[in-house]
Amino acid sequence: MNYIDLRSDTVTMPTDEMREAIANALVGDDVYCDDPTVNKLEKLAAEKTGKEAALIVPSGTFGNQLALFTHTRRGQEVIVGKNNHIVIHEVGASAVIAGVQLRTIDTVNGTMNPAEVKKAIRQDDIHEPETGLICVEEAHGCGAVVSLENLKEIKKIAQENSIPVHLDGARIFNAATSLNVEVKEIAECADTVMFCLSKGLAAPAGSMLAGSKKFIDRARKNRKLMGGGMRQIGILAAAGIIALEKMTLRLEEDHKNAKYFAEELSKIPGVNVKFDRTDIDMIYFEMGEEVISEKAFIEKLYEKNIKVNGIEDGEYRFVTHVGVTKSDIDFVIKCMKEIM
Repeated sequence: MNYIDLRSDTVTMPTDEMREAIANALVGDDVYCDDPTVNKLEKLAAEKTGKEAALIVPSGTFGNQLALFTHTRRGQEVIVGKNNHIVIHEVGASAVIAGVQLRTIDTVNGTMNPAEVKKAIRQDDIHEPETGLICVEEAHGCGAVVSLENLKEIKKIAQENSIPVHLDGARIFNAATSLNVEVKEIAECADTVMFCLSKGLAAPAGSMLAGSKKFIDRARKNRKLMGGGMRQIGILAAAGIIALEKMTLRLEEDHKNAKYFAEELSKIPGVNVKFDRTDIDMIYFEMGEEVISEKAFIEKLYEKNIKVNGIEDGEYRFVTHVGVTKSDIDFVIKCMKEIM
């Protein structure tokens, strides 16, 4: 059965071209660095981000935690926005894997105040942990894009204090599309960057971690330690190459659909759309229980072959992607009006 799936842009299916590439991929053993398709993907990822080298990893969470593990020493502290993915959606992995603690600071739609970042850097005090890393997120999971000026200011502060910066760029191609800049302009604001191939780009799995050659060499060994040596992974890398070369070029369509979706949702009585966070492919909105219960909303849409997630932090989230057309959006709006 075909569903309109609005839960996330991770639900996309690989394209026919990807499936063919997967079937015909040249492969080797990537732990020995002799998978030609992986090597091609890693080179492409490094070029796209303007970094010396890149490494394929199983997921975005794996890539972020590998970065923390490689950048820091146990007992150090990482400065990060309190509602960043690393904090709220990665199962406390930083404490388990890297053995670091997170120093979270407030954000406004994902943007950290550089003055607060500077203030959060620990001094040379016997009682305090050492600041080992600063993490930023672009585009942010709240649906907003952080300005380049903000990212550059945080990078400047980090350099002045000899602290590396890691960018959780799970949706960095969405951010670049929204800002109308090349991905490498955003990645330049950090020492390392992680981005996902399976969020909006239709690859079935996989993420990339990019940085200096020295860093990636260390990360490759740490990836093995974490169980991420995946052998004949060229079958996934083949889809990843198409994701980077072709699927990144169509993200503007998802953004336009999201803006259209937001406008149509806002016309429904009782729906409060968060228009200050519609920079990419996400629409956040509030809808009280007096309009329709969360349980009834999810179940009645599912009956019409529409999949949505429940409320998180008081809000619903719909996400557009290659599997959601403008006519799908019109159908969802029609169904919402009927059930409400």
